[in-house]
Amino acid sequence: MQNELKNQRMKADLISNVSHDLKTPLTSIITYIDLLKQEGLDSLAAPKYLEILDQKSIRLKKLTEDLFDAAKASSGAIPVRFEKVDMLSLVNQGLGEMSDRIETSNLEFKINAQKEKYYIHADGQLLWRVVENLLGNVLKYAQEGSRVYIDLYEQNSKLVKSPNVVLEIKNISKMELNIDADELMERFKRGDESRTTEGSGLGLAIAKDLVRLQNGRFEIKIDGDLFKAIVMLESYTAGNKEEEQPFFP
Repeated sequence: MQNELKNQRMKADLISNVSHDLKTPLTSIITYIDLLKQEGLDSLAAPKYLEILDQKSIRLKKLTEDLFDAAKASSGAIPVRFEKVDMLSLVNQGLGEMSDRIETSNLEFKINAQKEKYYIHADGQLLWRVVENLLGNVLKYAQEGSRVYIDLYEQNSKLVKSPNVVLEIKNISKMELNIDADELMERFKRGDESRTTEGSGLGLAIAKDLVRLQNGRFEIKIDGDLFKAIVMLESYTAGNKEEEQPFFP
């Protein structure tokens, strides 16, 4: 009964937050279009209005794309192409592509990996989206000037023959994390203060579903202001087959 009430509350929050996040940029777009109609394109303020319209349009486009991706990932309507993927290379690629944002954020990234390669059985494109979302989450919500720790290691399990490769990303949050870890992974759950920050809030939810599609596990742990995202995927072995297969939840 308690879980049912919690699910109903979270569904209500989802509808409310989706409406809010779609309405905010749309309202701005309508407002500045009206101003342009009244003042004309030759007005001194027109370039500023057009710049704001461009920003809000991009924001709205990103939000709708994230909603679409979240729906596909949640339903499993994405083909999964399993192959041999090096997790460490993907992490380094992500850090390289986000180097400008990392430099601006003044965050210091520390990678702890005992091996040069961590091969896993996964979909490279889907896993890249997971890594991109997790690093993007760090850049948005980590305390400026703090350290971000990225740990890679193998973990043996009694449930599977081959060990799992575990990716842990730890950072200090710039806001108080007074929210349950499970709720934080739900769509549009970013904490009260972060509701005003850039982003759709769908990154963690999409990452969770994409990891699940690849037969892995995704967890979040919170200890005070310490935020930890954990991805566990099966190691690649000679017996793994590289094939495309649909996912059936």
